[in-house]
Amino acid sequence: MLTNVNVAIIYYSSTGTNYQMAKWAEEGAKSAGAEVKVRKVPELAPQEAINSNPAWKAHLEETKDVPEVSLDDLEWADAIIFSMPTRFGNVPGQMKQFLDTTGGLWANGKLMNKVVSAMSSANNPHGGQEATVKALYTTMMHWGAIIAAPGYTDQSAFTSGGNPYGNSVTVDQNGTMQEDVEEAVKHQGKRTATIASWVKQSQ
Repeated sequence: MLTNVNVAIIYYSSTGTNYQMAKWAEEGAKSAGAEVKVRKVPELAPQEAINSNPAWKAHLEETKDVPEVSLDDLEWADAIIFSMPTRFGNVPGQMKQFLDTTGGLWANGKLMNKVVSAMSSANNPHGGQEATVKALYTTMMHWGAIIAAPGYTDQSAFTSGGNPYGNSVTVDQNGTMQEDVEEAVKHQGKRTATIASWVKQSQ
């Protein structure tokens, strides 16, 4: 059992998929004994766009009490797990906007050696999930963070779509997940917390 490891799970979700993945990752990290904060990045889309999609509008209302992420959350964390949908094979603008505010922490060495991992979703099986995860990892390399990809370190990888970079899921037009990723995401959360514990103990 791990102790004294702080995990921040930072997500962007328009209709709920990545919020659900964040909650599963929270369960996994907590099962390893970590203290966990789940935080959302601010929504930047105009209200008229949100109103045009009932599922988007409903999800925002359902998660209105989830705190928005702050730079203090990053400094607090030993490990950070990101979850977001793909946008043309890249991270959504909402996530990118937040990442672009981290320059001060980076310049002061506050982000180096953080253990990081990422997850994603799309409407198609080859809709850019892997590219999105790897695009986020590019920023993490600039931070000097330590990437904790799930790889094939648990049997669940073989029944959840097999994305070794970071778990991903396909979502149909009704918002239904097409792969069973719950156990794989929990494993990713637990693995990330465990690696963070090793890193913290070595410092």
